Amino acid sequence: MSDIIQLHYDVDGTDFAAAGEASMKIKKELRSLGFPQDVIRRIAIAVYEGEINMVIHADGGTADVNVGLDEIEIILADTGPGIPDVEKAMQKGWSTASEEVRNSGFGAGMGLPNMKKNTDEMVIDTEVGVGTTIRMKVYVA
Repeated sequence: MSDIIQLHYDVDGTDFAAAGEASMKIKKELRSLGFPQDVIRRIAIAVYEGEINMVIHADGGTADVNVGLDEIEIILADTGPGIPDVEKAMQKGWSTASEEVRNSGFGAGMGLPNMKKNTDEMVIDTEVGVGTTIRMKVYVA
């Protein structure tokens, strides 16, 4: 693999059952390319958490993955409400998910912390009323 491979997925914001499709497809693609299992696991967790957040808060979005030999970049973007307080949102257990979403087993406030924990770099660009873009990188050692 000498060039960067670009993968793109649309995240359906209306269906919790569909959340996770992008992370499953990315996992399969990375396996076929021969990436180490620990790298695949970390990326799958980060993307899945992002997908769930897009369904809960933003009516969907996109997941783009740029696969290189030394690093894998993940860009999750939505046009949702934005994150009013990123510092609070990064705290484990902090959530603005509705009671209905929480009763369904989602929205526990672990999404962003898990994304950060499973990536080597994470930058959140958000604007209230406009949307959020999260850029993450996982280095392949």
